[in-house]
Amino acid sequence: MTLAETATTLALMPKWFNPEYLLTQFGAYVIIGLCLVIFIESSIFPVLPGDSLLFTAGLFVAQGSIQTPLWLVCTLVTVAALLGNVVGYLIGWKAGPALFKRPDSRFFKQEYVEKTHAFLDKHGPKAVVLARFVPFVRTFITWIAGIGRMDPKKYFTYTVIGGILWAGGITALGHLLGNISFIKNNIEAIFILIVLVSVVPIVIEWARSRRERKLAAAKPAADSETTQQIPRIDG
Repeated sequence: MTLAETATTLALMPKWFNPEYLLTQFGAYVIIGLCLVIFIESSIFPVLPGDSLLFTAGLFVAQGSIQTPLWLVCTLVTVAALLGNVVGYLIGWKAGPALFKRPDSRFFKQEYVEKTHAFLDKHGPKAVVLARFVPFVRTFITWIAGIGRMDPKKYFTYTVIGGILWAGGITALGHLLGNISFIKNNIEAIFILIVLVSVVPIVIEWARSRRERKLAAAKPAADSETTQQIPRIDG
């Protein structure tokens, strides 16, 4: 997708999906609005421009459009992201058992909860951190962690790490790089690239896990064939 095509696509989206428009509309309550959007995207509603909103907020601080000091903005958006993940986790924790309480129901089975739990036990820490940088996934992973009964201590430890890197890190990055002409003029394309790069580790991990499962499934069959080929020695 070219930069022109990206700009055309985003122009067709609702105005509230434009981070500059959104921050401008908040007016004097820009920090409250910013934190509210980050909280909502981190907990219940995935269709929000979290990445570009954080980056643009950092840019606005650098330009003086937002008068709040950068350190305070980074702190507040990080807290909003963490609180959102807490709420999302609690939603999954409370609602999950109700959805899966009937093992033989048509659409939901207890085994789904067990598989989710097993997945998070194995990949949870990395998934919680990496999911922060992937739209939609950063919202759903909080519910899945709650439904799968991921260990709360482990979950909250890694959600803090992910929250600091994502919310505070992207805001600081916007402040640092936002005034570079190329980045400022092509911010939408830059964030599409960031999303694609963020997905790569998850895809690699998924492919590795799939390969391991295939090898594990093939090994018993190979062992069985080997056993059958061993000649018996009758005394």
